[in-house]
Amino acid sequence: MLMDQQEKLLSYNGELLIFQLSNGNSSGGSNTKLCVRRMMFSSETKLFVEKNVGSFNMSGEGVEMIHCSCVSDFRTGILLPCILMKKIKKKSIKYILLLLHNFNRFEVVLHFKLDYELKEPIKLLDGPTVLWSCAKKIFYISPQTCTVLCAPVQFSSVKWVGEVRGEGIVVLGTRAPCLPEADDGESVADSEAVIWGSECLAYAVEKQKDLTGASFLPHAYSSVVSCVHICRAEAVRNKLRTSVVAVTCKSQLVVFQDGLPKDVHKLPYDKPCSIQIAAVDGSNQLVVVSFSSGEVCSVWKDSLQVASCWQNVNSVLVDDFVGIGTDQVLVFPKTESISENLTTFQITDFGKYNYVSNISYHNDLSSAKEGEENRFFTIKALEARLQAGFTSIHELQQHLQLKERILVKSCEALIDLVRGREHSFLSAEKEGLVSLWDETQKPFDNGISTPLKDQEQFVEEVWYRVVDDSLVVGVKLMESFDLQLRDVTLSLVMDHKYPSFFPAKCRCSVFKLEKPPLTESTSQWQPVPKRIKLNYCSGKEGHEGPSQIKADGTRTFTAATALSPFLAFHQVWCRVLLHAKEKSCKDENFQRNKARTLSCGRILLSVEEISTGKHSVNLKNPRHTAVGSVKDIVALCAVSHKLSFQINSYDCMLTRVNIWLLEQMECTPVEEYPDFKFCCKYGSLNCALFNWNLETPFEGTLTVFCRHQTTLFQCLHSLFGLLPSACKIKPLRLGSKKVLGKQLALALEKEMVSLSLSLSSVLHKTQDNLPLDDEESKETDNVPAVQQFREAFKKEQKQSIRDTNRTMGGTFYRRIILNVAEAQLNSDTITWQCSSL
Repeated sequence: MLMDQQEKLLSYNGELLIFQLSNGNSSGGSNTKLCVRRMMFSSETKLFVEKNVGSFNMSGEGVEMIHCSCVSDFRTGILLPCILMKKIKKKSIKYILLLLHNFNRFEVVLHFKLDYELKEPIKLLDGPTVLWSCAKKIFYISPQTCTVLCAPVQFSSVKWVGEVRGEGIVVLGTRAPCLPEADDGESVADSEAVIWGSECLAYAVEKQKDLTGASFLPHAYSSVVSCVHICRAEAVRNKLRTSVVAVTCKSQLVVFQDGLPKDVHKLPYDKPCSIQIAAVDGSNQLVVVSFSSGEVCSVWKDSLQVASCWQNVNSVLVDDFVGIGTDQVLVFPKTESISENLTTFQITDFGKYNYVSNISYHNDLSSAKEGEENRFFTIKALEARLQAGFTSIHELQQHLQLKERILVKSCEALIDLVRGREHSFLSAEKEGLVSLWDETQKPFDNGISTPLKDQEQFVEEVWYRVVDDSLVVGVKLMESFDLQLRDVTLSLVMDHKYPSFFPAKCRCSVFKLEKPPLTESTSQWQPVPKRIKLNYCSGKEGHEGPSQIKADGTRTFTAATALSPFLAFHQVWCRVLLHAKEKSCKDENFQRNKARTLSCGRILLSVEEISTGKHSVNLKNPRHTAVGSVKDIVALCAVSHKLSFQINSYDCMLTRVNIWLLEQMECTPVEEYPDFKFCCKYGSLNCALFNWNLETPFEGTLTVFCRHQTTLFQCLHSLFGLLPSACKIKPLRLGSKKVLGKQLALALEKEMVSLSLSLSSVLHKTQDNLPLDDEESKETDNVPAVQQFREAFKKEQKQSIRDTNRTMGGTFYRRIILNVAEAQLNSDTITWQCSSL
């Protein structure tokens, strides 16, 4: 290479670009010529062949090439080669930015002047954007800005500049730390200042904001890191997730994950200067580290094992030169001119491809035969891998078919278990499986009772109603059996004849209705001893915990689910299952049979009956029976929102509320349950239920059962227009004070009774276990008095020791503790509800 000639290499889309800058003289004066040669690697000759040549002329002298890189053009988004040129003038230095388009056409996209010379690090970024550092400040310019801008941060050194998804151009560097002050206002000790010698800082240039530098590198590494390459950086839930490879001044290759060191490896050379990442075969990545003395070391990123090392290297490039879809490493040794000696190089991916430049295809027939043999073995290896892949897919398909058969048979066995029928299991060997225990072994007891045929005798009635797009199934148990259960929920299982049978997701609730007394009070406002009461517990999903229920009286258990899945069949049978826990159990069965799953029977869902309205809610029918009214009320309450309001009036009586319900709201009292009023008004208020309880002339409770919040808003708006402004309306989310007070008194009484019964049962249990020692000696006359007193004293001493060392069984003790804890939890819950009012 001539003294007045400058040369740079650049890889672009698998091509090798050689830029040559030469100065010369012409008749018009001195000029500078920039030439570019596009070279492409030929797999046949295993050499770089020239594709085409281009040139760009500049007038004047003193022109130099500063930097070259591949960046995207902001106008088209296409990746293009970019060259930064410098032209020295008398009073300033002019910088010119060129883009190389197709057909070797150069374009001047930017030029600017500075009164100082740019020094490394200089970065060419997308846009294109020129970014450099001077006097601990960051400057940049692009065709969009057209002027030099300065970032409002200071860096002691710049380690990396690049693009981060969601943040744009990011500069990662170090700076002197902002040392914290001690409590007395003085600075920290010198030892802490040594530790905090520098800190990492990341700055988003376009968004002009600071990023957390510790997300890339720990502050402790900021003073020892020489070069950095960020493999991945993206913001996930306002937190940066990063993967960074760095080389320290101690020649250590460190991999960082989210700002924490993950692995480290010692490199064989000193003074690292740059890092490149090559995505070679598959998902393997190769870290190529260049050193200032001309050495290059390649390390596998996953294992940090050295792949290869080179010495006396002039340039190393990473690109897909062979054209196989993955990267290769191109190494040029030190020569006077690379463009004049392109026959000395090496291309390798440390796998299938390894080309050395000094072997020519035309003069070496043995190399050609070796290449043919390598291709033959490669094809054989690919065929073997493909066949192994087909075998694995076939085995997976067989495994999935086996899983599907097992799931179908398991579902059939579950339905037979629910119906109380005996299911015959196939032997495990017939399915290609190995039995985990003998076939004749006693089946495992999972703690859930198997329903028998006579278990349906505890069910008094099973019914269902259709309310809009919901299906409500109700179960009423015998009163004697109802008192033995707690935490009751229902579930629906479709008949097994249909291939898509499934357990429906239900919202379970518990209701209790009581009829009013036969005689009414003579006064309209005075409350009667007993009124219609609806004990409603907030339903929960069938897959969650059971809803809280009360233990007094006969209740109706409901399950509400979507109707649309059942309408896909003309007729379908559904099994109703009841899940509950026993309220009490014996000592020996304390840990078993707590949960019970019982079959309540089947219901037939017919599209014809549903379409004709046979099972719809119809409280407006005057001929409706009392039993039908109960079902309709319960069905409406099961799918509605319950909201209670306490109304207090100090100026006037609240007798107008009942008139407002009958006239303005157009409500009709239910015949058997007059406290419930069914709204017949057209619109969204239709099918709403109201329960008005006038406790005193100036105080009452209004309960609204509505499907939508709009209905509640209309009711309250109309009620506010009726009542005077002095009235106070308070929502009761937990219940009224009187009801909660009564419940609290009963809960405390139950807690005291439970505690006293537990203590008495303990005393009785231990007293029965004590040996009776009440036999007295018949020959007391012949024993001296002193001896008699001594024997009596010994008996009292033994009795005292027995009383202080009384024991009981672990099961008995756990049952007592559970009963007392349940009583205390119930009273504490009601106490919290009272305090929240």
